[in-house]
Amino acid sequence: MAKHQGKRFARREHLGLTPAEFAVLRRLSTPEKIQTFLNATPANHELGGETLLSVREVIRQRRAHCLEGAMLAACALWVQGEPPLVMYMHCDLVDWPHVITLFKRGRCWGAISKTNGVPLRYRDPVYRNLRELAMSYFHEYYTKHGRKTLRGYSVPFDLRRMDTELWVTNPHNGWEVNDRLETLRHTMLISPRQEKLLARRDPFERTIAKMLEYPKPETTG
Repeated sequence: MAKHQGKRFARREHLGLTPAEFAVLRRLSTPEKIQTFLNATPANHELGGETLLSVREVIRQRRAHCLEGAMLAACALWVQGEPPLVMYMHCDLVDWPHVITLFKRGRCWGAISKTNGVPLRYRDPVYRNLRELAMSYFHEYYTKHGRKTLRGYSVPFDLRRMDTELWVTNPHNGWEVNDRLETLRHTMLISPRQEKLLARRDPFERTIAKMLEYPKPETTG
């Protein structure tokens, strides 16, 4: 069992963060503020190879991809006394999976999401269940050729079930988190028959979706 699994509030001493690092998370007191922080954090293009940066490293390096941003968002929610829940979104093998951070307001779900493009972003807490929330990403989840690829979603995973040394303060890549999420039970969104009926996104939609908030830096040879 993880050391802090039952704790409602994440204290600085539990997380192992410095006062300055913890202060960053304390300021992110609402999902909207967390999302604004993630939007202002440059995309992690992994120019030196694949990474899975911990919360500390995202704050220090000021870069993040979807799972790295999801862990920071979950940790910020935990600091505010909300459960650090993430959801793994399963897709066709031709595409990349996505991870979002879940939160509830009343009986409805919303999501915080770090993404460099337009479609897979924040979701307001208006979805009655996780299927509704996942389906809100369905039309927008597609390849550059317009093929829709979202196939399923996981049960919510509470990051308090993993030691904070793996995902909050890890100075190395926290691949254990990704491995754990990949093993979660998934619910499929569409049937094989429905998959055959999917239309591709039209050229105009694909053109708009090419817009990136943080373009990949050009490399010099």
